[in-house]
Amino acid sequence: EFTVLLSDVADGRGAATVARKILDSIIAPVVIDGHELKVTTSIGIAVFPGDGFDAETLLKNADRAMYRAKQLGRNNYQYATTPPLDDRLMLERRLLQAIDKDELILHYQPIVEIATQRVVGAEALVRWNDPSRGVLPPESFIPAAEESDLILTIGEWVLRTGCAQMKRWHDAGLGRLRLAVNLSPRQFAQRDLASRVGRVLEETKLPGNCLELEITESTVMQNAEAALSTMKLLKAMGVRISIDDFGTGYSSLSYLKRFPIDTLKIDQEFVRDLSADVNDQAIITAVVSMARALKLRVVAEGVETEAQLGFLQREECAEMQGFLYSRPVAPAEFEDALRRTLLSATTGPRIQI
Repeated sequence: EFTVLLSDVADGRGAATVARKILDSIIAPVVIDGHELKVTTSIGIAVFPGDGFDAETLLKNADRAMYRAKQLGRNNYQYATTPPLDDRLMLERRLLQAIDKDELILHYQPIVEIATQRVVGAEALVRWNDPSRGVLPPESFIPAAEESDLILTIGEWVLRTGCAQMKRWHDAGLGRLRLAVNLSPRQFAQRDLASRVGRVLEETKLPGNCLELEITESTVMQNAEAALSTMKLLKAMGVRISIDDFGTGYSSLSYLKRFPIDTLKIDQEFVRDLSADVNDQAIITAVVSMARALKLRVVAEGVETEAQLGFLQREECAEMQGFLYSRPVAPAEFEDALRRTLLSATTGPRIQI
């Protein structure tokens, strides 16, 4: 175990930047006697003064956060600041009730083909419609779910509900859109994941090639052999595989040629300052070029300005998501927008809501 003391960061975001660099450095492969070896690490972050006023308390809280990082799949970082145990248990109980009472809802954000500006898919994003607090974003309850088996229940509900909704849109003549669904590390680690996905596709009648499952780089590499086996089973059903938040995880790119991947999603961290940051521009140019050579599709996340879109168009990035076109919206709003684009004579069906 090692302790890193950062004395010149303004807040936890600066510490997270350093943590990501450490993760990338440590995972870099080392060749010993002809064998390529990789070591992962788990990092806990404690920030003065919110997580403690003295060294002992800060170290204790950082250590606690480190073990939570291990529980959440390893090779990631976690902050020490979390709700007290009683609050977490209460939240888990409320979340279990929410599942039973059908308080969970899905919103959909369009995936847009940049060259034609057509909507070609939708990412399903879960929300909690709490009767007392209104519609809650995932960051307010998903971390608690990930610390328990609730994330498995929620994940399967998202998959089944999203597939059923997409099939209804297909049947309504709204285009053969694809559905993108995020998988948590715990979901992807399930030995019977492929059979679960197969049952959902069979029940909802959604074609396998209209489903895209999104996983992170770190999730793929936690158990590479098991990941490869699961991916092959999913691909046999026609399901597409997408690497989410590409560029923020592993520095080794060898997995791109080893695993049956279809799509790379460029993290919004690289898109946000695209207009002014030449480094972000260079990264996106390199990713798009590499993906084209590997016959992978690239989706840029977090596109909010015409300048960002213009750069992506020049680099021939395939697709995008972002507030420039639409925030995630309820199914009825998404459907209304799709119907308007079908009735429109223009070639640029933007879902601006």
